Amino acid sequence: MARYTGPVCRLCRREGIKLFLKGERCYTGKCAIDRRAYAPGQHGQARAKKPTEYGLQLREKQKARRLYGVMEKQFQHYFDEAARRKGVTGENLLILLERRLDNVVFHLGFASSRPEARQLVNHGHFTINGKRVDIPSYSVRAGEIVAVKEGSKSSPRMKQLLENLGTRAVPGWLSLDANAAAGTVVALPTREDIQLPIQEHLIVEKYSR
Repeated sequence: MARYTGPVCRLCRREGIKLFLKGERCYTGKCAIDRRAYAPGQHGQARAKKPTEYGLQLREKQKARRLYGVMEKQFQHYFDEAARRKGVTGENLLILLERRLDNVVFHLGFASSRPEARQLVNHGHFTINGKRVDIPSYSVRAGEIVAVKEGSKSSPRMKQLLENLGTRAVPGWLSLDANAAAGTVVALPTREDIQLPIQEHLIVEKYSR
């Protein structure tokens, strides 16, 4: 699956918010958006024009896509799936994105950022109900147990991550057992569980044009 490989700090600056794509660095004074709180590029410091309706919709879609590390075509697939399901399309979209395995790994504290979580999943460091899964887009289900593979616990980076387990708040739809280095999907997430600055109705409006 394709992924963005360019500089990520410029993405935060373009969206005007912290996307937390660099892990611990985002919480320090080295964070690019703290040092240069304007859009990247030659004209980044120019006086911003009043955004159009389409511009607002586009920025919201890009923000969601970049937060979850999803490319354009895959994001379109998520939207199409959300539109087919019963309920509010925008909420369905965010719930589908939230259920991604790499996002769950990040929320449980097994990675410092979603990009790192994606890499760790790709490298086969996690199991679901005891079976190795290396697909970051895998959609978790209620009752499933996501755990660090036994053989991966001895790697230097994983040791470092496991030492800090429990220091980050875990969403209510997940339950963490730090001693076992495992987490349980207690229930599927709801819109209220997703504490991200995303106005999903703008995304729906963009795709409905």
